[in-house]
Amino acid sequence: MIEIIAISALLVAIISVCLNFYLMRKPKSDYEEKLQDLQSTFEKLNANLEKNLKDEFFRNRQEASKNFKETREEQAGSFRAFNETTEKKIDRLRETVESKLKAIQDDNTKQLEKMRETVDEKLQTTLEQRLGSSFKLVSERLEMVQKGLGEMQSLATGVGDLKKVLTNVKNRGVLGEYQLENILEQILTPDQYAKNVKTKAGSAGHVEFAVKLPAKSDADEILWLPIDAKFPLEDYQTLIEAYEQADSGLIEKSQKVFAKRIELFAKDISEKYIDPPNTTDFAVMFLPFEGLYAEVLRTVGLFEKLQRDYKIVVTGPTTISAFLNSLQMGFKTLAIEKRSSEVWSLLGAVKTEFENFGGILDKTKKKLQEASNVIDQAGVRTRVIERKLRDVQALPQDKAARYPDDI
Repeated sequence: MIEIIAISALLVAIISVCLNFYLMRKPKSDYEEKLQDLQSTFEKLNANLEKNLKDEFFRNRQEASKNFKETREEQAGSFRAFNETTEKKIDRLRETVESKLKAIQDDNTKQLEKMRETVDEKLQTTLEQRLGSSFKLVSERLEMVQKGLGEMQSLATGVGDLKKVLTNVKNRGVLGEYQLENILEQILTPDQYAKNVKTKAGSAGHVEFAVKLPAKSDADEILWLPIDAKFPLEDYQTLIEAYEQADSGLIEKSQKVFAKRIELFAKDISEKYIDPPNTTDFAVMFLPFEGLYAEVLRTVGLFEKLQRDYKIVVTGPTTISAFLNSLQMGFKTLAIEKRSSEVWSLLGAVKTEFENFGGILDKTKKKLQEASNVIDQAGVRTRVIERKLRDVQALPQDKAARYPDDI
């Protein structure tokens, strides 16, 4: 309808333009009259067109409103039907889910009850076993604790005895001597060292141990290497306490006292036991703990002073083992030197016998050559005889068997 109205308006406009063009070609008086008529006609057409447009727009609005209303009512009905259908489906789904959930809950309750019964049974059994084993373990541990207490009491007694030993100077000396003897037994053979040896003539002192250095010849006398154990416990304990207190003044004072004690030990060993040529021109001071030996090395110049002024070499448990091992290698070297002349004589005798053996081999070779020549001659004679007997007819096997084998 809107398209028809638009076409009508277009036709009116075209007619108006044509009339204006026509009137322009007429005289002016006619033109004005016609123009007025045309204007009145155009106004009527325009009024009719506006009225028709308004009527058409009004009808369109009414139809659109009616259509919208019908569509809205239809959609509302569809939505109501959809809501009702959806609610029904949701209700059925809820009922189904509730029934399924109730069935699952019932099944879970049954399963949980069974699991609870099984767990209770297993837990009861396991608990009884664990409690039994725990009580048994606790009883065993209590017995072990009681036994350990007894051992600790024994250890405390032993520590007390050790403390008594360490607080007594003579007993401390015995401890160092015992440790030194164990090291000597592990490295040297019994005939390579001796115990409580008087190494210096005119001296009443006996060194705790002396190593026998092998002589260069059997006619030489034994050369002793004195080894004496020392244990300055009180001075070392005082020095350790000074280190723990971190008192520099006390540390310096304790170091001086300790160094003085070691120097007195070295002087005593040097005066009592070193006596060349009966002994070596030096002796060994054995300190039974590595801490003591480390403290001697830590004191600047002490180790060198003992060697220079008193001819004393200070060793600890580790260093004396290395020292004795080097002596053992020296023993083996000297033994090889002593036996080298015997080995040389033996090699000379072997050489002589080998030369005799070479002469015998030459004679044997000659005899074998003569025998080979004789065999070659016998082979030549055999081939000559075979050529001469080549024309002689051989007897058959059955006839040859009649003659004895010695023919």
